[in-house]
Amino acid sequence: MKQTLTELMRMSRICRMVLATCLGSFILVIFYFQIMRRNSFVVEGCCRKGSRNALQELYNPTQSEFSGQAALHQGRRDQVADTCRAHSATSRKRRVLTPGDLKHLVVDEEHELIYCYVPKVACTNWKRVMMVLTGHGKYSDPMEIPSNEAHVPSNLKTLNQYSIAEINHRLKNYLKFLFVREPFERLVSAYRNKFTLKYNSSFHKRFGTRIVRRYRKNATQDALVNGADVKFKEFAEYLADPATQRDGPLNEHWQTVYQLCHPCHIHYDLVGKYETLEEDANYVLQLAGVGDALRFPSYAKSTRTTDAMTAQFFSNISTHQQIELYQLYKLDFLMFNYSIPSYLRLD
Repeated sequence: MKQTLTELMRMSRICRMVLATCLGSFILVIFYFQIMRRNSFVVEGCCRKGSRNALQELYNPTQSEFSGQAALHQGRRDQVADTCRAHSATSRKRRVLTPGDLKHLVVDEEHELIYCYVPKVACTNWKRVMMVLTGHGKYSDPMEIPSNEAHVPSNLKTLNQYSIAEINHRLKNYLKFLFVREPFERLVSAYRNKFTLKYNSSFHKRFGTRIVRRYRKNATQDALVNGADVKFKEFAEYLADPATQRDGPLNEHWQTVYQLCHPCHIHYDLVGKYETLEEDANYVLQLAGVGDALRFPSYAKSTRTTDAMTAQFFSNISTHQQIELYQLYKLDFLMFNYSIPSYLRLD
């Protein structure tokens, strides 16, 4: 009798353990599906990777609507290559790139993309998009990411953080792209943003005081201390001054694209343009297989620096300064097929 009772108690414990195990498994299954439903963007949209990567889709499109885009970007690649060959003495002064040369190349491992960001060419929105692509579901809407957070270096991984073998593998197998803009529009946009807005006091202190000290006669003490009222003419003089070149590389906001992204050393598969920003950007996202879930943010056209605005700024500087600035940005004009602006006085 005692043995039978013991056996029954043992069987009861086993039944309770089995029941608890089944119940726990059931709860885990429910929890799993709740998580997946909540993060459906990750599963169904942003981070799903197909059998073909973006590089393969660019060069061998499976969708007929991509064929026209592929031809357009082939022409842009040819333009860059032709310019590099024609101006090899200038464009290939250095044969080997250093890790510092790769700090503008943002890497997306999941979708096998490399993006070279160029300030004043929608780079804030592109960084937001890259944070969505690489965030593993942490972000879903690029415009919910504050602009200052998009520029925090630790939020994105850049190519200079890899070993040489890893760098070479990614340069060979990932789709590499950049976005460019008419060089003088980009330059005036940088000037307006960094020297005419009060909140950019760090640029006023770092560059404005230096520019005022060098190029303004009878500058006031306030201008020498704060550098908050730099004129475009003074900024142009600063850029064209050989002493500026000797100081070191230009700041990234007005550095040339060919010095930031090194298109004569790195073969970019796709060159997008600011003038066709949304079309080109969404083409990249389609190639990466995320175009149905993620769209490139629209930008505020009301505050954009236009050609007419740029012409007005250039009308206030001398012919000599215009020629010097064109020489500084000449390779960007040629590489990316921008015509010489009609307002320039080059003869």
